[in-house]
Amino acid sequence: MRMSDTMNLIESVESRQLMAALYGEDGIEENIIRYSNLLKNFKKKFPESDDVLLFSSPGRTEISGNHTDHNHGKVLAGSINLDCVGAAAKNDSRIVNLISETYDQNFVIDLDDLKPSEKRAGTLDLTKGIFKGFLEHGYQIGGFNVYITSNVISAAGVSSSASYEMLLCSIINTFFNEGSVDPVDYAHIGRYSENVYWGKSSGLLDQMACAVGGLITIDFKDPSAPEAEQIAFDFASKDHSLIIVNTGKGHADLSEEYSLVPAEMKKVAQFFGKEVCAEIKEEDVIENLSEIRAYAGDRPVLRALHFFEENKRVEAEVSALKEDRFEDFLHNITASGNSSWKWLQNCFTNSSYQEQGITVALALTELFLAKKGAGACRVHGGGFAGVIMTVLPNCLAKEYITYIEKAMGKGSAYRMSIRPYGAICFHEVVSQ
Repeated sequence: MRMSDTMNLIESVESRQLMAALYGEDGIEENIIRYSNLLKNFKKKFPESDDVLLFSSPGRTEISGNHTDHNHGKVLAGSINLDCVGAAAKNDSRIVNLISETYDQNFVIDLDDLKPSEKRAGTLDLTKGIFKGFLEHGYQIGGFNVYITSNVISAAGVSSSASYEMLLCSIINTFFNEGSVDPVDYAHIGRYSENVYWGKSSGLLDQMACAVGGLITIDFKDPSAPEAEQIAFDFASKDHSLIIVNTGKGHADLSEEYSLVPAEMKKVAQFFGKEVCAEIKEEDVIENLSEIRAYAGDRPVLRALHFFEENKRVEAEVSALKEDRFEDFLHNITASGNSSWKWLQNCFTNSSYQEQGITVALALTELFLAKKGAGACRVHGGGFAGVIMTVLPNCLAKEYITYIEKAMGKGSAYRMSIRPYGAICFHEVVSQ
């Protein structure tokens, strides 16, 4: 679509309706301006490109299923109203020109040279990995120009990297594969990039939640074909808000802590000659507890028990939502958070035990919720540092944000909503 037509599209009634779904009624005008500026900046950098399309890919929130996907467990997650957006146009070459406004990055990729760097780190390697992943899965790639901006909080557990990956997947799918690539394949391609081009042993949770969209429950029992089910629910329907609080430190230097979680769970499975915890039973672990403690250690045992109980909580939460038992749903969010804190033990690191932003934020939030007699909270995402999640009535949201930002810093709390779309070509959804 020509640049002038895309500018007009943004102001259309259909566009406003889509933006209301993506960002809420209060976010329409703000994002019209955001998209307009995105197009203007794209035109400045790529004046020769006129046939431009818009793309959006959300960050994600994890409701429950903390650190279960890598052992083929169950999760409940959702796409959020923070997203990575891009303006892109094909350039009929084997070159990709990518500008990231948010991270002040500008790089060029030759699609005939997709070798990762020796460090296997950074956005350039991650991007090369996405293109290589498409080729490895039998899909087509080609050159394009793209200008990207993102408001997904970086290194804080809402999957800024997966949001970026799924945005690229949507662009490549739209431009070169006629929309034939399934969102589950998006997720596999994103994980391939992180595993091979970053050396990060990530699962599929982040990518699946960003790609599929809405509130979804995912069963990773067969990781090659995870089963995802969308749940028709949004917190606004219960007059509640989901608030993410950034406690200060990011995830950049915590790779070892994250890698130990799946490794220790798998150590328990190995006692039984299995690979992952989904292949063993909680009853068998308890029955053989003394031997497993001697074989694997105590923390792996606790983390395995967390895995089993967390799977049950996901099932209970999905049932509660389907049966309109919202208080039971909130109760299980709290139970999930307690299990992560006590059993999974991913709220702070043993090496830096004096640095406990997550646990301080959780303690303050628990005091607030207890006083009000409402809501729930838990560590969010990978943990050890980053963010917590709070669910509470809308009437308490402003008071809570003022309260928690006094301790965690101004601008640390983000009020979010679940959006019904994953990674999309904006034009295609508007025209539906």
